[in-house]
Amino acid sequence: MDLVQRLVAILAADATGYSRLMSLDERATVAALDAARAVFRTQIEAQQGRVIDMAGDSVLAVFGTAAGAVSAALAIQSGVNTLADAEVEDRRMRFRIGIHLGDVIEKADGTVYGGGVNIAARLEGLADPGGIMVSDAVHGVVRGKVAAVFEDQGEQTVKNIAHPVRAWRMRAAAAAAASVASIPPKPDTPIGGIDLSLPDKPSIAVLPFFNMSGDPEQEHFTDGLTEDIITELSRFRSLFVIARNSSFSYKGSSPDIRRVGKELGVRYVLEGSIRKSAQRIRVNGQLIDTLNGNHLWAEKYDRVLEDIFEVQEELTRGIVSAIAPHIDLAERDKVHRRRPESLSAYEHAVSALAKGWAGYLNADVGQRNEALAEAQAALAIDPRCGLALQVVAWGQLFHVLLGTARDIPAAWQAGMAAATRAVEIDANDSDAYAAKAFLLSFAPDKQRAAEDLPSGRRAYELNPNSMWAVAALAFSELCAGLADESIAHVHEAMRLNPRDPQRFNSHLQLSAGYLLAGDYRLGVEHARLGTAGAPGVPQLHGHLAMNLVGLGDLAAAADACAEARRLAPAWVERCLAGRIVYRKPEHVHRATTFLRIAAGLEDPSAADALR
Repeated sequence: MDLVQRLVAILAADATGYSRLMSLDERATVAALDAARAVFRTQIEAQQGRVIDMAGDSVLAVFGTAAGAVSAALAIQSGVNTLADAEVEDRRMRFRIGIHLGDVIEKADGTVYGGGVNIAARLEGLADPGGIMVSDAVHGVVRGKVAAVFEDQGEQTVKNIAHPVRAWRMRAAAAAAASVASIPPKPDTPIGGIDLSLPDKPSIAVLPFFNMSGDPEQEHFTDGLTEDIITELSRFRSLFVIARNSSFSYKGSSPDIRRVGKELGVRYVLEGSIRKSAQRIRVNGQLIDTLNGNHLWAEKYDRVLEDIFEVQEELTRGIVSAIAPHIDLAERDKVHRRRPESLSAYEHAVSALAKGWAGYLNADVGQRNEALAEAQAALAIDPRCGLALQVVAWGQLFHVLLGTARDIPAAWQAGMAAATRAVEIDANDSDAYAAKAFLLSFAPDKQRAAEDLPSGRRAYELNPNSMWAVAALAFSELCAGLADESIAHVHEAMRLNPRDPQRFNSHLQLSAGYLLAGDYRLGVEHARLGTAGAPGVPQLHGHLAMNLVGLGDLAAAADACAEARRLAPAWVERCLAGRIVYRKPEHVHRATTFLRIAAGLEDPSAADALR
């Protein structure tokens, strides 16, 4: 028996009060059920879904995307509830719907099994009659991109599922049509722009703490502690926390806090200072409301140096209590990270991290190699230093991505070993899972590369506020061919990091996502936005060429392909040969064919069947 495991969105539904209605009027109930089934089938097929089963009063369907499942569910409830409203109150048939995004086992005859199906069924049981309940995985993909509102129901313990399931009640917003096909920007937001309106939960940015030690060598230590505070806050799902790169864009300045709030789209800002001596440390922190400039909270910590990790936790708890008192102690306790075991190794690791960031942002291979060397020094002191392992994983990943290592396979192996070890040491470290996901996407073995998606999902599940976790999930989804989900997550990463100095990476991924989704106009727009900021990145010119072929502008496509070839001839040759990160054969075929047409190696008519 052939079994295939694949990722799908699962929709499960059943009618409430079906047995009671049958006992009242069997013939009328069967007629009503048939009418409801017709609505289900029509809307499921309209969103490219497939009905698996319609036994009795239940329905099971699968979709290629969460977007399709959500759109179908909203349309189904609208249609079925309209039918029900025509009946008297005690004869109305209402359906509950549950939606989950997960893996299923599919048999050769098309039936599906597995944990994903079970979770969808449990969510359906949690829904109200006539309502829809979705999992956290679905909510993370479609939130802000569909005409619906979501109400967090928290983690639910359900039958036969080993772990709690976080559920969201979903309902149509003002009866608007729900369409998630292309995810265009909001009307008042230009393409490439970011909607900076305040999120629907407490939002905060942590500005770089000021080094009061008078010793420039302590700058890395101060930055490292600031990043740790950002990481600790970002673990709370109930908060919205701006990414490190955007917060650190204010380093060395004294900006007006109200302006910071507008530029980052946050309600609160934390600023402070650190003074470190040989044996003691003093940390000052103050929390400011960006709407009115009021100081909400301030604290001073004067401790021995070894207590620095306790200070971090106390400072985080104080901030959370001030801006989100609804977060209970259980959630606060759940997010604690494993503490470093050696302060000396930690100091080396934060210095390595700072050099690694500088090398990444400045495209400086020398700085990246210095970061790797210092991370190894930290690991020589403490082989279980998770931060140092992360620096190694990310540093080797950049070597692989940018081709700056003498031995690329060896760099991949070293990065993969470090990321795997970091995950083993601290299973709650989302950034370690993110590094692992990115590295797996570039695994030499395609079968191994397919393991990137579970790691990306785990990173996001642990820390949806981590820009790297969101970006890793988005890239894993792109490689897997989940274009809609990838696009949504890239936009989410951009909102977390609105002042990203390397925004071109997001535009590159969006250009690739829209290429796979068949929206070549937006693919071209994002590729051009990327090349405007980073004209030396060959992949941007390559994806511009592919999308231009999709639009039929062959002359401009030829120019873009020529520029990509000038910048990176080896990369272009690999793509022309079909050696590309996309794993779905149809996506590899489309990208390769479009690039070959742009390069003048294939007849333009070959694109007609692929557009």
